[in-house]
Amino acid sequence: MTLKIISAAKVEFTGEVQCVTMPGVQGSFTVLDHHASMIAALSAGTMEYGDVGGSKESRSIQGGIADIKNNVVSVCIY
Repeated sequence: MTLKIISAAKVEFTGEVQCVTMPGVQGSFTVLDHHASMIAALSAGTMEYGDVGGSKESRSIQGGIADIKNNVVSVCIY
């Protein structure tokens, strides 16, 4: 699936990933390939994502909104 991380200033990351774990306001959740469409509010915490090669990355976020649709995860962070 494609992950896009977007801030007010720029596109922070665009690439193919196998999974994304995000800090939702109602608890942490993980998105895998072909996840059902949804929109989620994000709270402050750590967002983690793993690429197809097996490496994982993480980043701290202050909050945001995630939109999951058609195997694309778009995350607007602040």
